[in-house]
Amino acid sequence: MAPSLGPTLEAARVSPHATVVDRRVLFISGLAVVIALASGLVAQVLTRLIGLVTNVAFYGRVSSSFTSPAGNHLGLWVVLVPVVGGLIVGVMARFGSKAIRGHGIPEAMEQVLTNKSRIPARLTFLKPLSAAISIGTGGPFGAEGPIIATGGALGSLVGQLLKTSAIERKTLLSSGAAAGMAATFGSPVSAVLLAVELLLFEYRPRSLIPVALAAATATALRIAFSGSAPIFAMPDLVQPSGAALAAYILMGALVGVASVGVTRAVYAVEDGFERLPIHWMWWPALGAIVVGVVGYFAPRTMGVGYDNIEQIVSGVVVGRTLIILCSLKFVSWVVSLGSGTSGGTLAPLFTVGGGIGSILGALATLLVPSLGVDVRIAALVGMAAMFAGASRALLASVVFAFETTRQPIGLLPLLGGCTSAFLLSCLLMRNSIMTEKIARRGVRVLGEYTVDFLDQIHVRDIALRRVVTVRAEETVGAVLAWIESGVEGTSHQGFPVVDQEGQLVGVLTRRDLFSQAQPESSLRELVTRKTTIIYDDNTLRDAADSMARERIGRLPVVSRAEPRTVIGIVTRSDLVEAHVGRLQDQHLEQGIDGRRATIN
Repeated sequence: MAPSLGPTLEAARVSPHATVVDRRVLFISGLAVVIALASGLVAQVLTRLIGLVTNVAFYGRVSSSFTSPAGNHLGLWVVLVPVVGGLIVGVMARFGSKAIRGHGIPEAMEQVLTNKSRIPARLTFLKPLSAAISIGTGGPFGAEGPIIATGGALGSLVGQLLKTSAIERKTLLSSGAAAGMAATFGSPVSAVLLAVELLLFEYRPRSLIPVALAAATATALRIAFSGSAPIFAMPDLVQPSGAALAAYILMGALVGVASVGVTRAVYAVEDGFERLPIHWMWWPALGAIVVGVVGYFAPRTMGVGYDNIEQIVSGVVVGRTLIILCSLKFVSWVVSLGSGTSGGTLAPLFTVGGGIGSILGALATLLVPSLGVDVRIAALVGMAAMFAGASRALLASVVFAFETTRQPIGLLPLLGGCTSAFLLSCLLMRNSIMTEKIARRGVRVLGEYTVDFLDQIHVRDIALRRVVTVRAEETVGAVLAWIESGVEGTSHQGFPVVDQEGQLVGVLTRRDLFSQAQPESSLRELVTRKTTIIYDDNTLRDAADSMARERIGRLPVVSRAEPRTVIGIVTRSDLVEAHVGRLQDQHLEQGIDGRRATIN
């Protein structure tokens, strides 16, 4: 049985050990599963809605079967179909919600970072509806972006209705987004990694567990509706040689450079639209003119194009046909996305990246046949490397390519190629295609997660052992005289108050003492606030949180065995000093003179 703290400290606030997983995680996980089921159904509904709009717009028939606009026979009239879709999307954005513009993931990231993961409820139906119209009328986008955004909005909405904390809402938002991706591609592991790398901004069990359960649930639902076959099926691959592996890594680096150009092109076009002297409501229709014209000459550039990706990584589409397809798809997508319409970015990135990889693979085979480069592996590496370079989601990119093709032989080339693309992207570009937009609005997006330094240090390792205390029976006047004498120990800003047995009564600051007008009052009479203590086996993170929560600058340190005996004191200065040590270690590791180094 734990010892009593006594009547004066019975209500004291004590910082507990941080709990990794508790019953609340079970509750959030249950909600995440429900959200995943809803997101999986949304994915099915949106797919059928896109099919319905496509069939009505291009074939004049009422059907929800998912089909490509490429087989239409509209002739020149095909140019008008995307324009009509762009007009409708512009009106929906103008009078519904401006947040439906774009591909969804940056908008979700912004809500996580700036609005405590609160997404307006109307986006849960406006985003998928606008995307279905945009894609169904020929927009060169994938369905995954709107589905991810809708799943995130569902998670946020549930979190708002149930009065969850901001961290829990972020977890639910990320669970919905991961479920959306998993329901689209049947890629649960990469969906979890994408959530970690782009939405959660942390790696903790209490957030990872709900997201993983959501992704698994959504994938199971997709299997029930669509089967378990990979979305980008391709022939079995052969183990590459060391020389071929080196070639794939080099190709990944080249695709990484291309990803920088792709990202800059998207925002250059967006900047061009910003300078137009007309309201942004009309921009999607203007961008759709390019979509229609390109679609007239290359019908396969219209729509989601998942079949194009499958044929590229399978080596079916090659040569001149591939160059024309990828080039025109890129032009159509960049202009349309830059115009601010509603749609996704992942499928176009996969198409362009896969095309570049396939072309590089064909060149390598032609110029250096002895390398043994497989064009299909090169296309697969290009697809994933473009994703890694543009989005900076390295692990998600590698695993995604594996999950959507089920080709384990490709894992090693994927890891090397995506890593080299990621490296070049980080060197050449400050922000990614996902973060550039919100970075321009002044939102800082961090992509590096480390263990909290303060969580690695126990209070006992840094707390001041020689504690200067004052007696509860002493008068204010006597203590003030002692302080004014300037002897050792009187310069502290606060003092633990103890009784005759040396047991803790409370804490008084210099302000408490000097603000008293009655010198004859005892110190015990001044102790009116609840006292917050910290155990010696707590961490400095616990101490910092307690100080911030209680708005105090020092904490008496006690042991769990004797919680009324002060064995030390920890202050804000101690926390700062701990960080000084961390910076010194960092400077030594990097070979930097800490006295001259500038910390950004």
